[in-house]
Amino acid sequence: MITEQFPLLIEAARGDGDVVSLTFDDGPNPADTHRLLDVLRGHDVRAVFCLQGDQVERHPETVRRIVADGHTLCNHSMHHDDMSTWTPERIAADLRETDAAIRRALPHARIPYFRAPYGAWGQSPAVAAALGMRPLGWRLAVADWETPGADELVRRLAAGVTPGAVVLLHDGGGDRSQTVDAVDRVIPILKARGWRFTLPETGR
Repeated sequence: MITEQFPLLIEAARGDGDVVSLTFDDGPNPADTHRLLDVLRGHDVRAVFCLQGDQVERHPETVRRIVADGHTLCNHSMHHDDMSTWTPERIAADLRETDAAIRRALPHARIPYFRAPYGAWGQSPAVAAALGMRPLGWRLAVADWETPGADELVRRLAAGVTPGAVVLLHDGGGDRSQTVDAVDRVIPILKARGWRFTLPETGR
């Protein structure tokens, strides 16, 4: 969707052909994020972590490990509020507060993306772009928040992925052990089918 007020959402992975990007929302959540990082390291996959500011303040050490492991950061707001009716000024204040929380955990952190909680964008894409972040959408959401079991999540991921898809998953916001298990199992399946894991496009 493109209008003068609504910059292009990034929804595509970098590269051509069978490429896919994994993104994880609502962390950091040490109980699951650290195990997820172990899984990603074991499979040599880099991902995007969309960080919630209040969680960053609780777990700064996990943010530092995310970046040390080579992953990319995304601003996911301070408290996971619905911003769809907010003024640009209020949105900007929240995004700046979240960036500041991340940089207290990791000075000079690079934060190239912003993702609106619930995908309720409102005026946030233009605000994020003005602050130097590209709004990061997705093409595949497997509803891991429903906790349907790792088997079902593997099925949804393997069946639903399409070339260039950005995939929405969660490492926070609750018990995400099923998600971590599913990611550990589906990466080898997709690699065996010729899929490559890349980061999302950065846009214009």
